[in-house]
Amino acid sequence: MKKGLLYTKTHEWVDPSGSPLVVGISDYAQRSLHDVVYVELPKVGTAVKKGSTMCTLESIKAVAEAYSPLDGVVAAVNEELGNSPELVNKDPYGKGWLAKVDAKAPPEGLLSAEEYAEYVKRLSK
Repeated sequence: MKKGLLYTKTHEWVDPSGSPLVVGISDYAQRSLHDVVYVELPKVGTAVKKGSTMCTLESIKAVAEAYSPLDGVVAAVNEELGNSPELVNKDPYGKGWLAKVDAKAPPEGLLSAEEYAEYVKRLSK
């Protein structure tokens, strides 16, 4: 967990500071996927709704969807993931970010880092 970020129960994070808001998947999510080999990112300008699929991540074990933690429009995507999808595994809270979203409103109903840590702890039991 990284303090200062907000989390979903589907293991996405959003950085509420700045604009546009940066979105990625949590360390728990990337560890569950193992080696990410491909990331299908949304197109810039795509409208996203909270809880809807934003992108798809493929690993050697599975295909998983990442859901948008907020309503808004995709302002940028992490182009580096095209050549280096493993960045999601190596640095999920830094260079492995997925997209930047121009939010229609501040993110609501998300978990703090502490709340998310507790949630993940309960899942691991």
